[in-house]
Amino acid sequence: MKLLKANNISKTFINNGSDNKILADLNFELKDGEIVAILGKSGSGKSTFLRILAGLIQPSSGEILYRDNAVTEPVKGIGMVFQNFALMPWLTVLENVELGLEALGINREERRTRAIDAIDMIGLDGFESAYPKELSGGMKQRVGFARALVMNPDILIMDEPFSALDVLTAENLKTDLLELWQNKKTGTNGILFVTHNIEEALMLSNKIVIMSSNPGKIAGSVDVNLPYPRNYQDPEFLRLVDVIYTLITANITHNKKKSSLIKSNLGLGYRIPEVSTDEIMGLIETIYTDFESEKTIDLPKLSDHLAMDIDDLLPITEALETLELANVFDGDIKISETGVKFFNADLLERKKIFAKQLLKNIPLARAIRNRLDEASFSQISEKHCLELITPYLSAKESQKVMRTMIDWGRYAEIFAYNFNENMLTLENPN
Repeated sequence: MKLLKANNISKTFINNGSDNKILADLNFELKDGEIVAILGKSGSGKSTFLRILAGLIQPSSGEILYRDNAVTEPVKGIGMVFQNFALMPWLTVLENVELGLEALGINREERRTRAIDAIDMIGLDGFESAYPKELSGGMKQRVGFARALVMNPDILIMDEPFSALDVLTAENLKTDLLELWQNKKTGTNGILFVTHNIEEALMLSNKIVIMSSNPGKIAGSVDVNLPYPRNYQDPEFLRLVDVIYTLITANITHNKKKSSLIKSNLGLGYRIPEVSTDEIMGLIETIYTDFESEKTIDLPKLSDHLAMDIDDLLPITEALETLELANVFDGDIKISETGVKFFNADLLERKKIFAKQLLKNIPLARAIRNRLDEASFSQISEKHCLELITPYLSAKESQKVMRTMIDWGRYAEIFAYNFNENMLTLENPN
């Protein structure tokens, strides 16, 4: 039976009078008895999609069906766990867990009994009278789970529920959640969660959905038929890690049969990966020094070597790919000829190569440089530069892109930046 269904979901935000499309024509199903994970790089609209499914925000077009009934607002059968705990600091653990029941008008005696049962079930008995400030991160998230589970949700939706926790605490909480699920200690019939960790998705879910970006779409899915408990070193587990890396990188990288980068999204509204030039150079150096005997490096292997999650590694590989310093395909990365020259060059020559690749491949860099070449006194304000991209991106995203652009442009010496005056200038107008 289909618990939750999304039909042709799109979401567009209006920004400075322009449409900013976040999601486009998403179709999705959550079936009875499934745990589904959603993976995708930052900015692919995963959290927005979750909130639409939960009825917290409305899509611009399309429909959400919960057990064949349209979802137009939060519904009783769907519970949600947030990334940032979202606890009321002035309420005790017990009062935080009771909050949703109180909003539904449940009488005090019943909601207290149900809240205590949920607190016991999630392993927090003894902390009923504690305030959030007294709890560790793991305990706070357990309160979040208890608050969702006390509502006896048919579907549990979770937005990166383990990302704010240390590794050991997260592992413990995931094990406890799986035990509750397998032993049917809750009335939950389906779980849907967003994560940036491939291994986490594989450890928990029966199915993994991959989202692409600009705008967010379903790029593919992988069925996970491994028995619980799962082993990180199982050959099939490792094979699935590689398959998922391939799917995630496919929409931002080379097509294996083509020699040129797919740059359909590289206009002024392109979200430049939020990475520093040090991270770009550091990854190239790591590949050369630690994997010098290998022509291509498996991205899961590189991720393990660097102890980096997908959300940390993929923006750097995307930056290398976009600047044509590396080729990424089928879950592997290989430094390009330009990347080889960049690595072997001295400091000044590296800057020249980086400047050439930046102006060649990033429309915003070219636009800024052109404005500087034409401007009186060879200077323009940062605000003027932001106006180039705000028709395409939110104010927050525009600021992030501009911070990165300034970092890259200053390193390449295609312009200088005066922090106190927020002005971009040419290093040497002559």
